[in-house]
Amino acid sequence: MEKPSLIMEKIHNLIAGATGSEQIGFLDTSKQSLYVIAASIAFNPLFWNVVAQSEYKTHFLTKILGSPYRGCYFLALTIFSLGIFRDYLYTEALAEQPFYPPLHQPSVGIALLVIGNVLVLTSMWALGVTGTYLGDYFGILMDEKVEGFPFNVTGAPMYWGSTCSFLGTALYKGKVAGVLLSVEIFLAYLIALQFEDPFTAEIYAKLERERAAKGRQSKKKA
Repeated sequence: MEKPSLIMEKIHNLIAGATGSEQIGFLDTSKQSLYVIAASIAFNPLFWNVVAQSEYKTHFLTKILGSPYRGCYFLALTIFSLGIFRDYLYTEALAEQPFYPPLHQPSVGIALLVIGNVLVLTSMWALGVTGTYLGDYFGILMDEKVEGFPFNVTGAPMYWGSTCSFLGTALYKGKVAGVLLSVEIFLAYLIALQFEDPFTAEIYAKLERERAAKGRQSKKKA
């Protein structure tokens, strides 16, 4: 004899098929949208790291657009657009996934969405456009390291804020696929940081060495 939960699931799915409402289940791997959003999540950080490091080494965007600021703004617009498109794909993919009742935690989901958006927006405010969108790879360096909120909470608030927002959406909607995609975006950002942090650190270390060299030259002249 079938368990009551399985019977109820079948009844719900039968009604869903007739009414167009979402089905109950764990994960639907047959939906192409699931693989499209997974590819987008992996592609985005790879794209901006490759482009930004190529710019640092060759200045190709600066040369094409005539100034490092225009190059940085162009890359910022591209990254922002890719992010909006990725979020759209995420929403569309979750809409095609079954609803999993045990995972439906709207209160936790809303809390994570609030935390995520606070981390993202406050970090953008603290860094500005060029600080947020890899301006240091264009030679647009900040005078000093930003250490106030939210950087006193986490070193990569935009990344972890975005991850919180993904997970919050998954819990709010009760979608297993959303949790799995949140794990993917967490891993994608974690890998990206392994390349970004040392590269950025070297950019500012080089700046400090140049400042120190100029300081020594000034003392000699004096």
